[in-house]
Amino acid sequence: MSNLTPEKPSNNEDDYFAREEIEAKRKLALQQTQETAALQREELKKLHFMKCPKCGMDLQTLKQGNVELESCFNCHGVWLDAGELGEVMKQHGHEGGGKVMGAILNLFKRS
Repeated sequence: MSNLTPEKPSNNEDDYFAREEIEAKRKLALQQTQETAALQREELKKLHFMKCPKCGMDLQTLKQGNVELESCFNCHGVWLDAGELGEVMKQHGHEGGGKVMGAILNLFKRS
């Protein structure tokens, strides 16, 4: 009686398939992490979009020339998007930057 056993694959082949499986699982985990992060960003945006960062109340958009400022009527905070401060300064003749605070305060003086 001969002792015929099927040939076992080499260790190198086993290692190759094990590495491939690990890599596939790593890619899947990375993809799931990215999808979860994107969903969390969307949820946070829904919670915080147009909310005052100081008091949490709704922000209102006020138009000043061609600039839209976000203002909170509860705590009186004013928020500018990137580049808007420069635009406000230009509109009010304060391009030099020396009177920045004056230009901002002039915008919101109460009559």
